[in-house]
Parts: sequence; structure tokens; C-alpha cells
Amino acid sequence: MTTERAEGKRQFGHRARLALTPAQIRLMDDQAHAARTMWNCLHDWWTMLPKDKRSLAAADAAIRQARKEIDWLGVLPAQAGQAVLKTYVQAWKNCWEGRAEAPNFKARLRTVMSVDIPQGRDLNIRRVHRRWGMVNIPKVGRVRFRWTKDLPVGKRADSENRITGARLVKDALGWHIAFRVQTRQAKPEPHQGPEVGIDAGVNLPLALSDGNHQSHGRPPRLPGGKADRDKWLNPDEKAKLLDLQRRAARRRQHRGRGEKTSRRLQYTYDQIKQLRAKATRRAVDWQHKTTTGIAQQYGTVVVEALTITSMVKSAKGTIEEPGKNVAQKSGLNRSISQEAWGRTVTMLTYKTARCGGTLHKVPAPGTSLRCSACGFNTPGSREDQATFVCKNEGCGWSGNADWNAARNVLHLYRMGHALISAAGRAVVRRTRGAKPAAAR
Repeated sequence: MTTERAEGKRQFGHRARLALTPAQIRLMDDQAHAARTMWNCLHDWWTMLPKDKRSLAAADAAIRQARKEIDWLGVLPAQAGQAVLKTYVQAWKNCWEGRAEAPNFKARLRTVMSVDIPQGRDLNIRRVHRRWGMVNIPKVGRVRFRWTKDLPVGKRADSENRITGARLVKDALGWHIAFRVQTRQAKPEPHQGPEVGIDAGVNLPLALSDGNHQSHGRPPRLPGGKADRDKWLNPDEKAKLLDLQRRAARRRQHRGRGEKTSRRLQYTYDQIKQLRAKATRRAVDWQHKTTTGIAQQYGTVVVEALTITSMVKSAKGTIEEPGKNVAQKSGLNRSISQEAWGRTVTMLTYKTARCGGTLHKVPAPGTSLRCSACGFNTPGSREDQATFVCKNEGCGWSGNADWNAARNVLHLYRMGHALISAAGRAVVRRTRGAKPAAAR
């Protein structure tokens, strides 16, 4: 006898690299610059008008008039222009509801170049090879992209399994397309795997309470104690990066104050960005593979509720009260930022839910100083950064410091100290019959 599981709607994104010709690259660059300019013009128009005259219909009419009067804005498809307006209005809604800051001017050098394709039917995706697919980009034409994931296209597409749109994004490695995919899948059964506590660290990226630690095999620090910013690059790539940095320093010496950056210097900057982007891609790939393995193996994952923004604050202090060990703290801040703990927790959150598991957070204070064997916080037990030796009489437990913290994290969850999110508190209020905070 088989039982049918309930189905649920799932929305996710898939990013693929585009193979463009030089002419297509110029067309997409022009579209991205037109979209950025349209945002800036819309922002100026919106902020200069009185509040009683601001409306979505008036903004739409202003965009249509601008496309008629300014020729080079016509390179941007009409649907992409409407997407700019929709994104801008949503940005103001997020600001009014306290979720984000007010939208502002988009500068040319500090803004990610992107173009939105809001309708999936305009893409006309087709698979032509085991490694390649073809997609139609409005006003650019047919473009090849790397096929690395099965997409609901052709006969596999229907009203519930389809691609709803895409977004073109440019980084240091070139143009990419991010598909918005909507599918309907059966909800996973509850994961029956074991419980595990995870401590995120610098020397050991992910320490697990059962000893199955996850390391990327790259030292976080150089022999001199400095943070290895380029640990995801191989020796040849590190040597090339050092040569490019020296070349950029020499060429900056010949540029006067206020002079425009030369093409040679800008080309050197682009090469440095490509190496940095390659290192970032390798780090994200390791995070995806590691978190997928953890979500598939464990049914309950427990992590610390870390305030990373407070952990990476500078130790410079003020003129009256200067900080101590500023250089060492700066290196530690860079190492923490490179490990991207917040991104790891985000991946674990949706991957555990996809596999039928759960993720919980526990308070972080004291997890690295408390002994996981006796439960006491004895001064002097954490003299070494990598080793924990309990100084409590009658205990004397010793082991890896990150492993000790991971065991404490799991123990806090088992003792009922898991934190409840805002959504969880709302569910608890409804189940208890309490009135919402807004109605009190």
C-alpha cells in the first residue's frame, strides 16, 4: 500500500554562464546602462514631484514618454523598462515597511550591471547539446548558455512546472543568466537522520559535534599570522595576482590627481577582478557541496545565532581611547568575512527544509568557553586557540576547541534553549489563542 504525499509549490533560481559574441556583449552592455539610467531618471522624477502627484500610472506614462524622446533608451526592451519601474516601486515599499533603506542614485562604477526579463515565454529555451542550451534574449538574439541543470522546458513545461522569467547579470567573469523556476514537488517526508551541532570557525570552517568536521583544506592564515585573502587560488594564480597588483601600483604612480584612469590600468583592474571572482566562485561551490551533504545526512541541524556584523567591527577605537591589537583584529575580521558564515546558514536553512529536516539556532555566548564534558566554565581552559583543556578538578577533558563548541551547541538545543524566530512566535501566539501585538 502506497501513500501519496502532499505536493507544494517550489520556486528557485538557477544561474548559468552565457557564451556571447563581441557584438552581443555590446548590445547587452547598452541595455544594462539604459536600465541604470532609467532608474536614475525615475528616481529624480519621483523625488522632485509632490507626494500627492506620485502614482504608478504617472510613472509609467513618464517612462513611455522618455523612451520616445531619448533614442538610446530604446535599446532596452519595453518589458525590461516596466521591470525597472516595478523594482523601484517595490524598493520604496520595502523602505516604508522598515525592511530596507530608501532607494538612491545608481552610480556607473558601483552598480552591478543587470537587465530583467520578466516573462518566461520570451526566452524560448531549447537544449541543443549535452553541455549547451539556447535562449532567446530580447533585442539580442539567440545565445548559448551552459546547461548544468535540467530545466522545465519543451514538453516538460506546463502551468505548474515552468520558467517564469530571468535576469541577466554581469560580473568580472562575464554575463550570466539567472532563471526563475517554478515547480510543483511532493513535500519531503520528515528526515529520520541524527542530530548534529555545528560550530563555525576560522581555523576549522565547520566543526560538527559528532567529529565529522568539514574543512576545505586551505589554511586560513599565512605563516606570519596574516589572513590569507587568496587561499582559494592555486600558487600560479597567486603569483599572477601579485604581479598584477604590482603592475597596477606602478601604473597608478603615473596618474595625476583628478585624471581619468587609463585603459591599461583599467584592464589590469579587470584582470584582478577576474581572479577574485574565480576565488569567490570556488568558495561558494565548496559551501554548496558541503551544506548539501550535511542536509542529506542529518535530520536536525543546530547552529549558533551569531551577530556577524558586530563580530567584524574594527578595533581602532577613538582618539581619546585608541584600540588594542588593531592589526590582529583586522586580520581576524577578514578571515571571518571570507568564511561567509551567514551564507552557510542560509544554505543550510533551505536545504534542510528541502530534505525534510529542520534547522535551529541557539544562543552563542559561552559555547566556546564551557566544557562539553562536565559543563563548567573554568578560567584558563581556552589558553590555546585550537585546543580546549578543562581546568576543572576531576574532569581534565581535552580536545579540539571547535569540536568542544559544537558539542555545547547541540547540548543547548537538547536542553530546550533553541531560539524562536518571529514567524515561530506568531504561530505560538495563534496556537495559544493570544491576541496579536497590533491588536493589544
